[in-house]
Amino acid sequence: MNDSPATEVHGAITPPPSRPPHLYFSFLLRAAAGIAIIVFLIWHFDARSALHVLAHERLGFFAATFGLYVAGQVMSTYRWRLLAGILGLKVRFREFLAYYFIGMFTNLFVPGLIGGDAARAFYLGRRHHRMPEAIACTVADRGYGLVALFWFAAATAIFFNDGVLPPSMIGPIIGVGAAVLAGYLASPLIARFAHFGPRLLRRAVGAVAPYLHNPSWGLPAIGLSVILQASLAVCQYLLALGLGLKMPLGLFMLVVPVANVFASLPITLNGLGVRETTYLMLFGMAGVSRADAIALGLLWFLATMLGGLLGAVPFATLGLPTIKPGKAEIAA
Repeated sequence: MNDSPATEVHGAITPPPSRPPHLYFSFLLRAAAGIAIIVFLIWHFDARSALHVLAHERLGFFAATFGLYVAGQVMSTYRWRLLAGILGLKVRFREFLAYYFIGMFTNLFVPGLIGGDAARAFYLGRRHHRMPEAIACTVADRGYGLVALFWFAAATAIFFNDGVLPPSMIGPIIGVGAAVLAGYLASPLIARFAHFGPRLLRRAVGAVAPYLHNPSWGLPAIGLSVILQASLAVCQYLLALGLGLKMPLGLFMLVVPVANVFASLPITLNGLGVRETTYLMLFGMAGVSRADAIALGLLWFLATMLGGLLGAVPFATLGLPTIKPGKAEIAA
């Protein structure tokens, strides 16, 4: 699927340009990087121990993890729809759900989160001939999700650390959370002064200006995102229970948000290798064995991969969206 937005020329919609060859090379390079990290970790820290731990995962706990993860993505779809409604883009929830899972499916093959966001914005915008609004609400959805992630990580660093992570790590986490809070509160000023900046900055800020001018509009989305972050920690707590590990839930509330920050970086595919390395370091500080940390990371990667594969169904059945003449479809 091509995630580049279509352009309008004299009333006609031209197809998006084909993906440049260097992006395919980037895909292969980052896929190889993730696999190489995993191979190194398993080889360096004894593959037999990690595989032995993996074999002990109970299917019921894994199924519960997968179900909770998918439910969290459905809730995220609702968050996206709320933000789209602010801009007057009112579409049936099932359509948002299809596009959201297509984005998840895209993220399995494109490093980082930008590819999936571009895909769902492209589907929504082209289908309803509202590309600017589709891009804006998708950017806002990702932005509020990151705001909640940084706030959640800072809050857990304050209330759940209990000496697990050193002050040299806790300080920056809290500092970033405080900086994001200050930026959120100052967003109306940022939007106002952006008009005096370079053209590129004006265009970037202009897309999400309604949200920046009205920070309170994002509070419901941030609240849902905080619930999502907590549910992701619970998911991995369930995986640990399935492995027979006795690890407190508070430890996952502390470690998982920090690991998610690193795993979201466009270094490897779907955070493969990055997440396991982060787990190895952070859980290791809490006394968790290397094999257990690697096994947890691999199990979570498998759960997210299976969740993303659900998007193959709408991707295969819907095809590329076409412009529907007239008004956008209104929610029933």
